[in-house]
Amino acid sequence: MPVGDIRPIKASLREHYKALRRRMPPQQKAQRDRQIFARVTALWQYKRCRQLLTYVSTAIEVDTREIILRALADGKRVAVPRCVPGTRDMEFYYITGWEQLEPGSFGVLEPKPDVCQKATDFTNGLCLVPALCYDWRGYRLGYGKGYYDRFLAGFGGYMIGICYSECIRRKLPHGRFDRPVELLVTDRYLRRTVR
Repeated sequence: MPVGDIRPIKASLREHYKALRRRMPPQQKAQRDRQIFARVTALWQYKRCRQLLTYVSTAIEVDTREIILRALADGKRVAVPRCVPGTRDMEFYYITGWEQLEPGSFGVLEPKPDVCQKATDFTNGLCLVPALCYDWRGYRLGYGKGYYDRFLAGFGGYMIGICYSECIRRKLPHGRFDRPVELLVTDRYLRRTVR
């Protein structure tokens, strides 16, 4: 039976998972972030990649700051996204330190385009994809702006979803053009997604 407008369902799920994350005690969040960090940096996909594409985390997201520092220390090129003003597109720029970031769209730290090199070749790239929630097949519930959906449609590298274990559902509504991640990394387990 076809489902009508899924936007209200997604909006309700977004509020649920934002509230769940806000309620997480800081010590518990820090511990879970450390567990995800350890799992990500132990993956063969991480060890083999030459460049890591990752978001710069906000307070309710899985912390990527330690992952970024580790990747830089491991000699990888690290690229983070910048929303293109006036569009729903984003571009990735290589960074070498925090001083190359500034508050951008939605208050998220973004690379300064005048001091950072734009990434255009994603060969041997690994992308850590943010989401409020994932399902077992690797489909994501993002923040609803569509930036990552547009970018991932043309990304040819390996995609990993990092998320807290209680933010994984059996199934999420998704569109036919949505691209699932290949692996989920949580504070409790790794899960290859079902194709």
